[in-house]
Amino acid sequence: MNKTTLLQQLREHLTARIEGFARSAREAHAEATHEQNKAENKYDTRALEASYLAEGQTRQAAEVMQALEALGSFSVRDFAPTDPVALGALAEFEGKDGCTWYFLAPCAGGTELLHENTAVLVLTPHSPLGQHLIGRKLGETLTLQFGRERVVYRLKSLL
Repeated sequence: MNKTTLLQQLREHLTARIEGFARSAREAHAEATHEQNKAENKYDTRALEASYLAEGQTRQAAEVMQALEALGSFSVRDFAPTDPVALGALAEFEGKDGCTWYFLAPCAGGTELLHENTAVLVLTPHSPLGQHLIGRKLGETLTLQFGRERVVYRLKSLL
């Protein structure tokens, strides 16, 4: 797997999200200011609701822009077999249900990327799972509790 390609995919994903939020904000703003949405009585809040939606979309776009800026200065490095999992790592964990790939990035946690027909989940070091992964070394196990079920994962590979 190529981490530089993954990083580029993540940047493209965030750029597309910004464009989507911006488009939605413009549409909501147009609806809020449209003549047909003028309040007919004191209980008519269509225009007010549309303006709140536009504001929320604009705020979300700004947050994604900050994430994109954080990725601008972020670069990936190769990890040696003895290195622990850290920011920039692409780690493969093996469990009873198969293997799962995680990419530790400074932002955009929860984003799922498809790379070489393999799903890769982006995690941040601040997320609960990211905190559990940081510092693990090849061959080490990670035990997670999901309700009553305990699941054990082994760090299979680290790039």
